[in-house]
Amino acid sequence: MIRSELIQKIADENPHLYQRDVEKIVNTVFEEITGAMSRGDRVELRGFGAFSVKKRDQRIGRNPRTGESVQVEEKHVPFFKTGKLLRDRLNGN
Repeated sequence: MIRSELIQKIADENPHLYQRDVEKIVNTVFEEITGAMSRGDRVELRGFGAFSVKKRDQRIGRNPRTGESVQVEEKHVPFFKTGKLLRDRLNGN
C-alpha cells in the first residue's frame, strides 16, 4: 500500500472528513515520526511496532566490482521492530 492508497482508504471509511484533511493528518503523522527519529527518539505505536535509529560504526568495506578496500563512514539507519499484536496477526493467531 502506498501513501495515496492509505489516504483514500481512510477517506472512504470516514465520509465525514474531507480528503484534503485526511491527507494533512497522514502527512503530519509521517512528519512527526520522521522528526522524532531524526532527533534520535524512539517512536512506539502500541500493537503495531516501534521505530528507532541504530548507529552503524565506520568500517572497512569492499568494492564488489574491483575488490578494492574502501572506508565506509559511520551512519544512522532506521530500524523497525514489530509489535506482538502485529506478529500475531501475521501468523494467524
